[in-house]
Amino acid sequence: MPHKRRSHSWSGLKQTGNECFKNGQYGDAVSFYSQAIQLLEKAGGANQQDLGILYSNRAASYLKDGNCGECVKDCSVSLDLVPFGIKSLLRRAAAYEALERYRLAYVDYKTVLQIDCNVPSAHDGTNRMTKVLTEMDGTSWREKLPPIPTVPLSVKEKLLQPNAAAPAPAPAPTPTPAPTPTPTPASNTQQNGVKEKVKPVVSDAAKKKGKTLKEEGNVLVKKGEHKKAVEKYTQSLKQDPTEVTTYTNRALCYLSLKRYKDAVKDCSDALALDAANIKALYRRAQANKELKESKACIEDLNRLLKIEPNNTAAEKLLLDVQKTK
Repeated sequence: MPHKRRSHSWSGLKQTGNECFKNGQYGDAVSFYSQAIQLLEKAGGANQQDLGILYSNRAASYLKDGNCGECVKDCSVSLDLVPFGIKSLLRRAAAYEALERYRLAYVDYKTVLQIDCNVPSAHDGTNRMTKVLTEMDGTSWREKLPPIPTVPLSVKEKLLQPNAAAPAPAPAPTPTPAPTPTPTPASNTQQNGVKEKVKPVVSDAAKKKGKTLKEEGNVLVKKGEHKKAVEKYTQSLKQDPTEVTTYTNRALCYLSLKRYKDAVKDCSDALALDAANIKALYRRAQANKELKESKACIEDLNRLLKIEPNNTAAEKLLLDVQKTK
């Protein structure tokens, strides 16, 4: 074991911890990260970003050492300090997966895809969890999931900046395939060709009114009154233009009314808010099929199947479009 010079600064201890991690000395890395955390917290007025990185780095060391419980704890602290950190989410997902807490792992993998839908390890993790949960709970497995948090646009923009700060150690593997994030795209205004909308600030009162109008629209859809439902969804979006499901619900009505261009627009607006939204991708593909836009239809279905490979409806539609192309 190489001699490690003791540092009296938290940054020096962090660097020593990084070196231990790279050399596979995970127990030593935990020790140095712990000392760095102690110093930084004791100093007072600690930078949350720095502290969040230290907890995330220590979590990676715990994960490599097979201490998944402590990894989950450290990732949760890191995410409290720096919400929606991709590395902490991936590490916690891997730890949950190793602990067989598959629903929580699915939520973390899915949250990563909201931030950056180009992370292969998150796609792989989502696919693994989908398979396991389907075997456990059958086709209704989604109903048993905890809520998946919505990632604010401001957070996405900050985290997808090319020079954003990141922990030194790479994400650590679990007994199952390991999550290892890839570099994020340089652009922070676009994902997979979809421009992201700048979310306006919506008051609680407006959100409540928008939700009520949306629910009224949902009742009308169940009655088959799609034209009236469109009116309710339109009123709802005037109150709260940030609600993704209102766009996808109105798009469904437009499909029924054969207003395919309007359906495409609503799905595009939904995808600007949530680039990995399954319903938006599928309904836009349906609309583009009717508009004879085969290329756009196939692109959306391929994107959907990357996120959810076992989506039988998307597979069937893709086969239909490819036959008629």
